[in-house]
Amino acid sequence: MSAFSLYDYQIDAVKKMKNGCILCGGVGTGKSRTALAYYYLRNGGEFDYFGDYIPMDDPPKDLYIITTARKRDLKEWELEMTPILVSPKDNVNLYSNKVVVDSWNNIGKYVDVRDSFFIFDEQRVVGKGAWVKSFLSITKNNEWILLSATPGDTWQDYIPVFIANGFYKNRSHFNREHVVYKNFYNTPYPVIDRYLNTGRLLRYRNDILVDMETMKKTKQNHEIVNVKYDLKKYKEIIKTRWNPITNEPIQTANEFCSLLRRVVNTDVSRIEAVLTLQEIHKRVIIFYNYNYELDLLKDIYFGSDVEVAEWNGHKHQPVPNSEKWVYLVQYNAGAEGWNCITTDTIIFFSQNYSYKIMTQAAGRIDRVNTPYKELYYYHLKSTSSIDLAITKALREKKDFNERKFYGG
Repeated sequence: MSAFSLYDYQIDAVKKMKNGCILCGGVGTGKSRTALAYYYLRNGGEFDYFGDYIPMDDPPKDLYIITTARKRDLKEWELEMTPILVSPKDNVNLYSNKVVVDSWNNIGKYVDVRDSFFIFDEQRVVGKGAWVKSFLSITKNNEWILLSATPGDTWQDYIPVFIANGFYKNRSHFNREHVVYKNFYNTPYPVIDRYLNTGRLLRYRNDILVDMETMKKTKQNHEIVNVKYDLKKYKEIIKTRWNPITNEPIQTANEFCSLLRRVVNTDVSRIEAVLTLQEIHKRVIIFYNYNYELDLLKDIYFGSDVEVAEWNGHKHQPVPNSEKWVYLVQYNAGAEGWNCITTDTIIFFSQNYSYKIMTQAAGRIDRVNTPYKELYYYHLKSTSSIDLAITKALREKKDFNERKFYGG
């Protein structure tokens, strides 16, 4: 079709995009390629329906991509750049411009860059920390777009992007216009009661949000696999608030929930469920949370012909390419920034507290170029109160609150 091979819905998104927009698409919809197509067109390129490459102006604007450390290290963006013939490597780049791919941890290095084009990959500009300050400094002097599968759950999440677009001078300006706080005198921090003038907020959001509307070719089949847990040990922790590992009283909500989850997640019925599912599906990704879960999974004998690999904070092994394999992935390390189209199955050995991370994890196999039409997701869950509470929070698209559970 052109130098870029884009789906119709991606082309429609490019036509709607503008400086300061948020390109919003589900995991696997091709946001990276769509963003680069926009950059290509903004710098003099054209879609040629005879398939010829039409060069950009030379030099096009310097290109900076701020992404996750994993995407940077795996050089996924370099592969996506191939159709427009740009690269961070000078001996590969067709043009004389500068191309940089770096992680959010290093965003502060680029606050003095001027007259360039920035792609901010994955929503990280929430709150008012150092990343947000660097983001706002960069957006004042450069063209930019932001890519996100989940752009914001509350109006507070949109404040940095609204400021960057010039809708508000700063966070205080936004709060004066739209926020009413609860009249609680004993709370250590302000609690928002409601928002005012939400019609204006909706107009601003609609102005910058570009949805990638695609007809899904895949169907996600989610199945709950019921597993057991040691009820006696579980009740003992709740009743005594005593840590049997340290032999000391439980001090925090995090410690309390972690102990309950350890009782639940180490039950042998979870291992049995994994083995049953692995016999049905020959290639399986397993997401887990804790190191003790990894130890349990590594002790499983899947068979002499099954290759086992890991991605976590210690090991960064690639997805196996053998006929039968198991890929053990820790949520926080591997829920985003990679994809796999050689399997149709994910097992969630335990639930993560974050709705966003769970969504991103599911998206690792739900890609536009997957050969599978039916995808299978198995959620191992017990009837314990903590599993039920986490499930309830995720179903409501919220994060699980340990302090609330502990207090209850």
